[in-house]
This record gives sequence, structure tokens and C-alpha cells, in this order.
Amino acid sequence: MRFRIDLKIFLFLILFYLTKQIEIYAMIMVFALIHEIGHLLAGIILKMKPEKLEIMPFGVSIAFKIEPKDYNKKIKKGNKLDIVASAGPLTNLIIIIITYNLKIDMIKAIMVIYTNFLIMLFNLLPIYPLDGGRILSGILHIIVGKQKADDAINNISMISTILITAIASVLILYLKNIAIFLIVMYLWYLVLKENNRYLRRKKYIMKILENKTNK
Repeated sequence: MRFRIDLKIFLFLILFYLTKQIEIYAMIMVFALIHEIGHLLAGIILKMKPEKLEIMPFGVSIAFKIEPKDYNKKIKKGNKLDIVASAGPLTNLIIIIITYNLKIDMIKAIMVIYTNFLIMLFNLLPIYPLDGGRILSGILHIIVGKQKADDAINNISMISTILITAIASVLILYLKNIAIFLIVMYLWYLVLKENNRYLRRKKYIMKILENKTNK
């Protein structure tokens, strides 16, 4: 399994330290790691092989090696990718339920619940490559096919990110919290990166179709 650290994480560490929010950032990273362990366990249970582990500015990402036959295989109206994508947010929900029922300091409990709720909510956004986008993409893939699903999720991701940016702009204005700004910027980085991949794939497919037509 390959291992990679996104160097932008050090910039985020400095920014959160200077704005005296390093403890919040540390808590986000810890529970984001646990979130990703949920994905890992689900993948291992489904006999999927971890291919890459990457530490990113707002969490950890685990990629699995997917064979084409596995990608197209349906499992109870879903597929392996949908199940693995759902495991992360489910892990955060379990932590919230457990923390709520534990007799611990109220302030600490609120922080744990709040952090996990934000991680769960963020990852369930219908934006690819977040968990919500992956789940939606998998469902659309089953209903309309891979190409139409790719087209739809790319458009949905862009529209959703624009709407979130508009809402976040208002929150930044009133709360004056740099964390919101950094999260939105990172979200745009993920979406634009995936959009470039989508455009390259589409261009490649169009080129193949043109070659077949010309023969």
C-alpha cells in the first residue's frame, strides 16, 4: 500500500496555530482518522485491497483497488463502493451516540458530538469525491449507467459547491472564523481537481468514439 502526505497540511497547521484554533484542528483530524478507519474496516470485510493511504489537510483518505468486475457488481441494490462510502459517516454517528450516553464532562461531550456531526455532515454532501458524492454516484451508476452518472455527479458537485460557498460567505462575515474559509477553499480544490479528471476522461472517451466512427 502506498503512503502519501499532502504538504498543504503544514500550512493549515500554521494557520490554525496562529489563529489559536489548533486544538479544534487536532480534534477534527483525530475523528477524521477514525472516520477513515470505518471505511477501511468496511473495505476489508468486503475483501477489498487498500491501495493508497493519504494524509490530507482535513483528514485521511484511503483508496481501494477496484477491479472492473467488482465496480459493476450489484450488492442488494448497491455496490461495494456505496457500502464502503457509507461506513465513514456511520462511524461518526456511532461515536455521537456513544458519547451522548457516556457520563463525561458536558463541555467535552459537546465538543466530541459537535466535531463528529460536522465531519459526518461535511462528508455526506453530494459532492464528489466526498462520501455523499460517492454514494450518489454509485446509485446513479446503477440507474442510468456510468457515463450519465459521471456527467450528473460532476454537475451536482459544482452546483452544490457554489451554494455552499455562498452560505459559507455569510457565516464567515458574521462568525469571522478562518476555519470556515479554509474548509471551503479546500472543498473547491477537491472539486476542481476531480472536475479536471472528469474532463480528461470525457475527452479520452470522445476520442475513442471518433476513432471508431472514422474506421
